[in-house]
Amino acid sequence: MGRFLAGRILATIPVLVVVATVVFLLLRLAPGDPAAILAGDAASPEQIAAIRARLGLDEPPLTQFLEWIGRLLRGDLGTSIISNQPVTKLIGERIEPTLALATTTILFAIAVAVPLGVVAAWRHGSWIDRAVMAFSVIGFSIPIFVLGYLLIFGFAMELRWLPVQGYTSIREGFLPFITRLVLPTLTLSVIYIALIARITRASVLETLGEDYVRTARAKGVGERSVLSRHALRNAAVPIVSVIGIGIALLISGVVVTESVFNLPGLGRLTVDAVLARDYPVIQGVTLLFAFLYVLINLGIDVAYTLLDPRIRY
Repeated sequence: MGRFLAGRILATIPVLVVVATVVFLLLRLAPGDPAAILAGDAASPEQIAAIRARLGLDEPPLTQFLEWIGRLLRGDLGTSIISNQPVTKLIGERIEPTLALATTTILFAIAVAVPLGVVAAWRHGSWIDRAVMAFSVIGFSIPIFVLGYLLIFGFAMELRWLPVQGYTSIREGFLPFITRLVLPTLTLSVIYIALIARITRASVLETLGEDYVRTARAKGVGERSVLSRHALRNAAVPIVSVIGIGIALLISGVVVTESVFNLPGLGRLTVDAVLARDYPVIQGVTLLFAFLYVLINLGIDVAYTLLDPRIRY
C-alpha cells in the first residue's frame, strides 16, 4: 500500500506540470490584454505599453512561463495584476465558502442518494423505482442556475424562509452559517443526487441477483441486513467511483452556484479573474483545483482497496 501511494503521489507531478503548461498557453492565446483593462478606455498606447513592461507581459512567453514555474517551485503563486495582492492570500480569503458549500453538498447528496438508490433497487419496478428514475432524469435536465433562481423565488422571495444571497462564516454562529448554505446546497446537490442514486440503483440491483444474496435470504437473514451488509457493500466500488467523479465535477457547479447566490468563494474569484484577464489568479486557482482533483482520484483508488480486498495494485 505504501509503495502504491508513493507511486501515485509522484504521478501527480507530471499531471500538474501539464495542467500548468496548458493553462499558461490558453491564457496567452486567448484574446484580450490585461494591461489595457487595467489602464482603462482612455489610456494611450504608451501608457498601456508601460503597464505591460511593469507587469512583465512584454517578455517572450517562454521567459514568462519559466519565471512563473520558478516562483511556483518556491511556493509563490504570484501577485494579482488587478488587486496587487498575493494569489495565495486571495485564495486563502475565498476558500472557506467554497469548501463549506462543497462539503454540505456532498454530504447531503450522499445521505439522500444512496438510500434512494438502494430502495429503488429493492423495489424494482414499483412506483418508488419509477419515481427515483424520473427524478434522476429531471435532475440531469435542469440547469443549475435555473434551479437556483427558482429556489430563490420560492423560498426566499415568496415564502421568506431563507436569505436570498450572501455568506456568513461559521465563526459567527452555526445557524446563520447553515441558513445561508441551504439554498445553494439544494441547488448544487440535485444533479449529484440524481447521478449517485442512478448508479446506486444499478449497482445494488445487479448484486441483488447474485448467489450470495439468495443464500443469505435462504438462511433467514433480515432484509435490512441483506441490503446493507451484502448488496450495498458489494456494490460499493462503482458507487464510490461516481461519488469521486461527482466531487471532481463539483468544481464547475460551484462556479455557477456561487455566482447565482453571491457567495465570495473561489468560483466568484475565478469568474472575476477571467473577466479581468488576471493571469496569476487564474493560474493559481486552476492549479489548486487540479491538485484537489488528483487528491480525490488518489482517495478513490485507496478506497477501492479497502472496500474490495480482491483489488490489488
